[in-house]
Order: sequence, then structure tokens, then C-alpha cells
Amino acid sequence: MKTGLKQKIIEQVAPDLEKVEAALEKNLEPNLELVRQIASHLLFSGGKRLRPLLMIHSARLCGYAKGFEIEFSTIFEYLHAATLLHDDVVDESDLRRGRKVAHRKWSAAKVVLTGDFLLARALDIAAKTQLPEIITVIAKITQDMSQGEIDQLSKKGRLDLRVEEYLDIIEKKTAVLIQGACKSGAILAGASQEQIQALDQYGFHTGMAFQMADDLLDYTASAQELGKNPGADMREGKLTLPLIHSLANASSKDQIWMKSVMADPDFNPDQFEKLKEKLFLYNGIEFTRKTAEDHVKKAKSCLEIFDDSYSRQLLGLIADYSIERKV
Repeated sequence: MKTGLKQKIIEQVAPDLEKVEAALEKNLEPNLELVRQIASHLLFSGGKRLRPLLMIHSARLCGYAKGFEIEFSTIFEYLHAATLLHDDVVDESDLRRGRKVAHRKWSAAKVVLTGDFLLARALDIAAKTQLPEIITVIAKITQDMSQGEIDQLSKKGRLDLRVEEYLDIIEKKTAVLIQGACKSGAILAGASQEQIQALDQYGFHTGMAFQMADDLLDYTASAQELGKNPGADMREGKLTLPLIHSLANASSKDQIWMKSVMADPDFNPDQFEKLKEKLFLYNGIEFTRKTAEDHVKKAKSCLEIFDDSYSRQLLGLIADYSIERKV
């Protein structure tokens, strides 16, 4: 990440972030204290709130000024938190954002049901917009993300995953939520179809870049930077772009060795370090980085139809941040 980019964004959006935090707390509204405790364990554990910010500034970019964008932006953080709660249970994870995952503190059943509650809250708030188009977007997001998780689970452990299959998974698991946040902001503002489509595509490309950067971090960042153990994707049987590209370009001998390391149920830190060397040798790291950078360029080009403004500049910074962050 370029020095100061994250801080620059935080400083610019500080007033919005404060209001988003208050709205997340206010709109949670569970009937059971236990649900609040479980939801809060993840919701208020240091998330960046990028999805609410994208919705807020997509709306403002299209001229929205009615004052409800903060409340409606919580839809996307509740959706995000719900999927993370579910994913951590499915993946049998131990850490998230540097702390124990919820299902290590409460039962998996309670955590899954809390995730369901957050999905319901998101849909309830979406209904308050009284805009069928936004409700349709939210319904599609929940459908796509569920299918993306199922698809990834069904392909778990496969060492012959194709790039096209990987791209379809990350689109459904990550990009659709970011894409939906941006599109919903434009719809809320009553934007033209051209503007809605531009922000929809901005969100798609930013989301794809964001997930590719995450996949890179699994092989380039430390446990302290990640807030979880490096190599988690490989240990969970998930083939991501750095590995897929490297395997496709490796020698037969290295392919056999790499697959043996990936298939080994006992994680060996030394072998993992050697595997990372192969990812650099066969350009898996560089290819993934360049592919993510291409998505960022496309995302920023989508903003060109809009007049220059604070929100347009901020959306450009967020696109850059998606690949330049370290955590």
C-alpha cells in the first residue's frame, strides 16, 4: 500500500464512518442479548466499512442529498458480517481480524443463526427504501453469495481448478456485494441507467481486484498483518489465482511437488515457504497483481462519465486501495 493512502481515506471519511458506526449499533435491534453479543463480536472488531462507504458515495456521486444514505448503507455491512460468520464456520477457521472467530466462543449453530439474523436485518432495511430495484439487488446478492460459497465448497481440494472457475467463485463470493453496494447507491439517488451501469461495473472491477489482492496477501503477508494465519486458503483446500497460474506454468517436476505440498493435510511452514518461492518463480504472484491492477484501471475508467467531485475522487482512492493495502 502506498504510504498514507489508507490514512488519507480514513481522514476524508471520518465523519461518515462515525455515523455508520452509530447506525450499525442502532439498527441491529435483536430481541435477544446473545444475538447482539455474537453479531457484535464480528461487526465491531475493526472492519473498514468499505461497502457502506461505497454505497454512500455512489449515491452522493449521483446527486443524492436526502440524508438516508447512512442508514441504508448498513445493509451492506450486515450482509458482509453474515457471510463472514457463515464462512468461518464452513472453513473451520480460528482467527478473523486478529481475534478468535465467533464459533470458537459460541456454538457453530448459534453463530450460523446469528448470521441468518443479520441477513434478515439487511433485507428489512432494504425494504425501508421502498425501492423494488434495491430489494432485487439485495436478493440477488444473497443468492449469488450463497451459491458462490457452495460452489467453492464443492471444488474444495481440487488441484485442477481452472481460472474461469476461480473467477466465477470470487465474483459471487466477493465482487457481487461490492458491486451491489455501488449499484444500490445509484438507484437510491434516482440516477440514469448510464450512471447505474457505470457504478455497477465500477463495483464489479473493484470487487474482483479486492479479492485478488486478498488472495495475494495469503502468500505475501505475515500473520500479524493478516490477522489470521498465512496459507489459510491452501490449508482449506482453496486454489486461488497465484497457485492456479503457477501450476499451469511450472515444470512437470515442480507441478508434482507443489501438488504434494498442497495435498498434505499436515501444514509444514518450511514447505510453505518453498511453495511461495515457486509462486514467484512461475509468476503466479506477478500475474495476479497485474490482473488486479487491470481491474482497478477498468474500475476508475467507469467513473469518467461523472463530473469531478469529492465522491468521485474518493471512489478512485478506494479502487487504488483495494490492491495497495497490506491488510
